Amino acid sequence: MAQENKNDHSFEKQKKNTQDKKLAGMISNAHFKKSGNTSDTNSKPRVDAQPKTNSNSNAYSNSSSNQSRSNQSNSNKPDSNRPNSDRTNPRSNSNQSNSNPPRSNRLSAKPVPKSTTSTSVSNLKSNAKPRSKPKSNVKIGKAGVSGVIEVGKKGERKQVVASEKPVGQLGFRGTIPSTVEIEKRQQEFEKKKQLEARSAPSLLAEKKADKHSRLAGRNIGQMGVVKRTDGAVKKPEPKESAEKKTFRNDSVNDKKTYRDDSKQREGRSDSKSFDGKRNQGKEAAGYPAFEERRRNSKFKTSDFLPMSLAQARQKGWEELDIILVSGDAYVDHSGFGTAIIGRVLEQAGFRVGVIAQPDWTQKESFEILGKPRLFFSVSAGNTDSLVNNYTPLLNKRESDAYSPGGRPGLRPDRAVISYANRIREAYPDVPVIAGGIEASLRRFAEFDYLSNNVRQSILADAPIDLIVYGMGELQLAEIAKRMADGEKIENIRSVAGTVWKIPVKEWKNKSESDDLNSNFSLTEIPSFDEVFSNKEKYAEAFKIIYENQNPVTGKALAQVHPKTVIVQNPPMRPLTEDEMDFVYELPYTRMEHPSYTEPVPGLDVVRFSITSHRGCFGGCSFCAITQHQGRAISNRSEKSIVKEAVLISKTPGFRGIISGVGGPSANMYKMTCANWEKRGACTHKNCLVPDICPSLKADHRPLLSLLKELRDIPGVKRVLTGYGVRFDLAVLDDDYLETLCKYHVGGQLKVAPEHFCDNVTAVMRKPNRKTYEEFESKFKEINQRLNLNQFLVTFQISGHPGCTIENSIEMAEYIRDNNRYTEQVQDFTPTPMTVSTCMFHTGLDPFTMEPIHIAVTRTEKKIQRSLLQFRNPDNQDIIQETLIKAGRQDLIGNEWKCLVKK
Repeated sequence: MAQENKNDHSFEKQKKNTQDKKLAGMISNAHFKKSGNTSDTNSKPRVDAQPKTNSNSNAYSNSSSNQSRSNQSNSNKPDSNRPNSDRTNPRSNSNQSNSNPPRSNRLSAKPVPKSTTSTSVSNLKSNAKPRSKPKSNVKIGKAGVSGVIEVGKKGERKQVVASEKPVGQLGFRGTIPSTVEIEKRQQEFEKKKQLEARSAPSLLAEKKADKHSRLAGRNIGQMGVVKRTDGAVKKPEPKESAEKKTFRNDSVNDKKTYRDDSKQREGRSDSKSFDGKRNQGKEAAGYPAFEERRRNSKFKTSDFLPMSLAQARQKGWEELDIILVSGDAYVDHSGFGTAIIGRVLEQAGFRVGVIAQPDWTQKESFEILGKPRLFFSVSAGNTDSLVNNYTPLLNKRESDAYSPGGRPGLRPDRAVISYANRIREAYPDVPVIAGGIEASLRRFAEFDYLSNNVRQSILADAPIDLIVYGMGELQLAEIAKRMADGEKIENIRSVAGTVWKIPVKEWKNKSESDDLNSNFSLTEIPSFDEVFSNKEKYAEAFKIIYENQNPVTGKALAQVHPKTVIVQNPPMRPLTEDEMDFVYELPYTRMEHPSYTEPVPGLDVVRFSITSHRGCFGGCSFCAITQHQGRAISNRSEKSIVKEAVLISKTPGFRGIISGVGGPSANMYKMTCANWEKRGACTHKNCLVPDICPSLKADHRPLLSLLKELRDIPGVKRVLTGYGVRFDLAVLDDDYLETLCKYHVGGQLKVAPEHFCDNVTAVMRKPNRKTYEEFESKFKEINQRLNLNQFLVTFQISGHPGCTIENSIEMAEYIRDNNRYTEQVQDFTPTPMTVSTCMFHTGLDPFTMEPIHIAVTRTEKKIQRSLLQFRNPDNQDIIQETLIKAGRQDLIGNEWKCLVKK
C-alpha cells in the first residue's frame, strides 16, 4: 500500500510538471477520475475500459491497435462530462511508466471483459530487462505505454517492465510517440483535412457529372485517372490477373512490343508524374489565367464532345457511333487532331465521344462510354508517343505540353499498341481504326530509335483493322458512312489514304488474280525480313515509299511481313479551299474540357492563333510533314480567316494579340505550282533546294493582303508570326520583309537555318549559308531604318547525319567570327519516316546510295553539341580534348580566336 501511495504522489507531481499542453488533446483515450472522495488529491487515476469516440483519434493511424485492457478490482468509470482538454497523459521517464496508452481506432474499439487479463504498472528500476515476448492472445499495437506490458495467464497479475528504449521511439511494442512526433502527426492531419475541405466542391461536381458512368468518380477528364485529395493525379494500380492476356495479329522476331506493353502495365504507378515533387502544390497555388478562362466561359459541358455517358445523355444520346481514344488531353481547338476529327464526324451526323488519356493498364477505362455502334478510332495524340516521352538522349521528359498541368506519364510508350490491346480485351468484336501522327508514320516497317531496331508496321504489331494516314477527315468520313450502310471493315480497301492488311496466304492467292478489292495498281517493296537484315534494302524500300506520296501519281504499296501483308493505298487528295473553310469554321470552343482542373499548356500556345494553310513544299530531310500533310498547299479563304479572327476578338480573355497566322510555315499561304493539279508535286526534285524552282509561284501578296485585313479588325492590336518564317522565300520579297518587321514581329523572329556548313545543309535540304546571310543583312537593315530593336532567334541541329567533328569545329568558328549565340540547339532525333532517320539507320543517302557519316555514339553527339555551345564553361574540357584529337591545338590558348581559353 505504501508503494502504491508513493506511485500516486509521483504521478501527480509529474502531471503538474507537464510541459506540452498539446499532449492533452492528442491522447484521447486516457480518461482519469479520482477514486473515493473527490477532495482527495492523492487518489489513484483509473484506465477507461470502454473508451469514447474522440475527434483527435486520427492522430494515431494504426487500425490494429485496439488493445484489450484489464480492469482492476477497484476501477471506476470515467466522468463523461469531463472535457477532452482535461484528459492529460503525463510523460513517462525512465523510472515511471504510463498506464494510459492511446488508442488509434476508437470507433472500432470493443470493451474487453473484466476477467480476460489483468495488468498493473509498477515503478521499477530503468535497468530491469523486459521479457522478450509477451504470452497472450491479446494483440498489443504500435502505440502503447513506455515499456512492455507483460500479460500473463488468465487471472494472473504481472508487472510491466520499463523499456530501455527512449520514450517516443516508434517501431517497437509498447512505445508512446514523443511530443515532437505527436505534433507532426497532428499537423499532417490538420493539413489533410484542409485539403479535403478545399477540394470537396470540385470532387462533388465531378461525382454528379459522372453518376451515370460505369466508372463514376474516375472520369474527371483523364479517363481512368484517380483524383487525389492533395490535388495530384494518380493512375490506379493495375489489377492482378491469373492470366496476362495480350492480343496480337502477328508474331515476329522482335518480341519487345508485348514485353514493353506488359512492363509498362506493371511499372506504371512508379512514374514521377504522380508523386514527384515537381507537381506538388500546383493545385493549391492555382492557375489564375485558367480559372479566369473557365469563369468567363459561356460554354457548357454539352457544347463539347462527351467524355462520359452522363454527358452523352445531356445531348440526348443513349449510344455512341464512334469513340475517339487519344493520348492527349481533350482540348476543343482546331490545333488538336482529336477535336478536328470529332467535330467533322459530328457534323456528318455521327454521335462521337472522346476517351482522353485513358489508363492503359485497365480495360475498364475503355468501357466508360460503352460499346460504339461503328468503331473505335485510336491516336497517340499530336505527337509520336516516344518523341513525346523521351529526349534525344532517350531520357524521360519531365513535362508534357498536351497533358493537364503539363504532367508527364499520362500516355504510354507506343500508345496506339497499348490502347488497341485494351480495346480488344474490352470489345473483341468492335473494329479499331488507328490514325494520327504515330500510326501514320509507322505504317511500314520502320527504324525505332528507342529499341535501336527495325520494327514491324504498327498494323502488324497491334490488333488494328485499318490505318488512316495523313490528316484523315475525308477518309474517316467515308469509312464511317460505308460502315453505317452495313459494309464490313475488312471489305473497305479502296479508300485513298488508308492502310489495310491481309494474311500472307490470302495475299499469294489473290495477288496472282488481282482480286484484292482495291482500285489501285500495286507495287511490292522489300519485305520486313529484308529491311530488317539488310540496310541497303531498307534504303531501297524507303525511296519507293517516299516517291509514292503523291496523291495524283502515287501507287499502292505492299510490304510482306511474317504473318500478314501491309498494303498502303495512295495518299488522299488535299482539301479544297471550301473544305478547309468548313473544317476550321466548325464550332470549336477553344477550351479544355470542363472536367479538367488544370490547364493544358499546349493550348496556351495556340489558343489565339489561326491556321491559314496546310502542307509544306520545303521537304527538309529531318521533317515528316511532307509525308503526313503533303507537299501541295491547302489554303483557307481570306474571308474565312478574317471571320475566325473576329470571333477570337470577342472571346473572353483575349488581350488583343493574335499569336500566329500560318501553318507548317508562316509564309507559304496561297503559294502554288502549275504542276500540282496536273501531276502533283515533283518526286525527283525539291521545290526550294538547292535553288527555288521557277515553276513555283512564290508570291507573298495574298498573305500581305490577309495580314492587313487582320490588323484592321476592331479589338486586334497585334498579329504576330507565331509560326516559323521560311527565310529563303522571305528574302525574295522586300515588301513582305518590311511589313513583317514593322507589324508582325514581337521583338524576336524565329528562323531555322539549322546549320552553317554548306555540305551539312545540303544533306538537310536547307538553304545554304549565303542565303541566310542575305536574309539576316536585310532584316538588320530594315529594323535599323524603322528604328526597331528586333532580333533573330536561330535554331540549330547538332549531330545530324552528314555532320562530322570537323564540320562542328567549322560551325563553332563561324559562330565565333560572327559573334553569334546559339542557345537554341537541338540534338538530332531519329523520328519515323524521315529521310534523316533512314540515313541514321543505314549510313546511306537513300537517293544516291552513297555512304554518309553518322554520329551514333552519345560521346560524339555530346561533342558536336558542345562545339556549337563552346562559350558554356561546362563544355571546355570536352572541347579541348576534341580539338587535340582533331589536331586543332591552334584553337586552344589566350588568343581571340581560341575556343578554349587557357
